[in-house]
Amino acid sequence: MNIMRQPNYLRLGVNVDHVATVRNARGDRHPDPVRAALLAAEAGADGITAHLREDRRHISDADIERLVAELKVPLNLEMAATAEMLEIALRHKPHAVCLVPEKRQERTTEGGLDVAGEHNSLVPYVRGLTVAGIRVSVFIEAETRQLDAAKSLGAPVVELHTGAYCEAIPGPERERHLARLQFAAAHAAKIGLECHAGHGLGYETVGPVAAIPTLAELNIGHFLVGEAIFSGFVTAIFRMRAAMDAARVAARVGA
Repeated sequence: MNIMRQPNYLRLGVNVDHVATVRNARGDRHPDPVRAALLAAEAGADGITAHLREDRRHISDADIERLVAELKVPLNLEMAATAEMLEIALRHKPHAVCLVPEKRQERTTEGGLDVAGEHNSLVPYVRGLTVAGIRVSVFIEAETRQLDAAKSLGAPVVELHTGAYCEAIPGPERERHLARLQFAAAHAAKIGLECHAGHGLGYETVGPVAAIPTLAELNIGHFLVGEAIFSGFVTAIFRMRAAMDAARVAARVGA
């Protein structure tokens, strides 16, 4: 069976931020996140994600410039809704931009963007990116009000925050978070939004999320970079790709 040809194929976006984190620990050029992105694409990633933070703690402006120039798969630029980041996105014109919340003190993105509460302030960013031909998504919690706000905002894509699900103790607590993701993905489809998901996913947690039929893409990064220490980056991506495909096929057969 050729999974790639299945109508319900689930895309894998690989985030290379933390390759840059390791590089920046020494202030040198190795390991190169652009090389990691190219390897990820060869290994089956359907796209690459990179978050250009205000403090440039991992990905740099030069990384974004090289990624745009060298990648043959789509680049998804994660960024805060600021004038500086909008100017950078409009200059480089990646395939997609995902608007995310950003706090200087956080180690990683801690939750979804409050699209419902910040709706009016986000409008010019979504409009400006859309006019430039850049696909816009918003990173949100699995909540109906946030999905409805994203639709009102004009963003065609949402990415559901899977952190709470991944961090939950296996059992009833995790199942409750999974149910929220399932409901939110179904609601997204109902109101005409393309739905993605990501944050914290690993081999143990990816299957039930990959089985959600209305998800179009998963974005995974930190786990794959960490797993690469033990098995290699390409092997880690192969294994994740296989786990996603198996879950999607099993869900289709069982439907």
